[in-house]
Amino acid sequence: MSRRVALITDTNLHLGPDLARILAKREHDLILGDPSSGLVEEIEALGANVVSLSGLGDLADGSAIARPMAAGLERFGKLDAACVRTGRIIGGRFMDANLEELRSLQAVNQEAVFHSLQALLRVMLPTGQGQIVIVTSATGRQPLARALYAATRAGANMMVKAAALEVADQGVCINALGTAFLDYPGFIKANGCDDPEVRKAVEAKVPMKRFGQPAEIAHFAASLLDGGNRFQTGQFFSLSGGWSD
Repeated sequence: MSRRVALITDTNLHLGPDLARILAKREHDLILGDPSSGLVEEIEALGANVVSLSGLGDLADGSAIARPMAAGLERFGKLDAACVRTGRIIGGRFMDANLEELRSLQAVNQEAVFHSLQALLRVMLPTGQGQIVIVTSATGRQPLARALYAATRAGANMMVKAAALEVADQGVCINALGTAFLDYPGFIKANGCDDPEVRKAVEAKVPMKRFGQPAEIAHFAASLLDGGNRFQTGQFFSLSGGWSD
């Protein structure tokens, strides 16, 4: 049986590097966006064939997702799975927000999802199979003092659900996965958790009383991407230590 092929748009931080390692061990060849230093060599040592590209940070540009897809299809001839991480955090109260911030968040949190889903489905639907995970945020289920960020994430989650139900009978599974309280630089910086006292106070908001680790998120995502479970679609999964349902 030929190896499966998976695209991971961001393998520099968050769940990306760990997800690449897991899928390589599960007999996947990989298309890696913006890989962290040494990751490509590490993944190849695990037996995977790798295509790597840089400059995929702005998926709100409708042409950006096409580059790794085209490179992967040229090298491997197919695409079985894709994990797309989107978004940028802008905090603040609703009454303090402005229209420029809303439009900025709509681009990175929603338009990026729109372009990615359409492009991936155009490739996967003709084959009658495929798994897609869109990484959003648990704040799309329960706001965390970031009104516009939470609202645009909620819209992205609904877009995933709508697209998934539209193609549910055509063999492609699409799910959204949202994190909060994750121990990675983006969340730490946005919440001032470089300060140990601030971190302690933020961790106290989590029912599990700790931050999640990227590897934990990657293991969950891999179960939706490795082809073993093709009966799960149109769902939003909150990985937030029990903070949101």
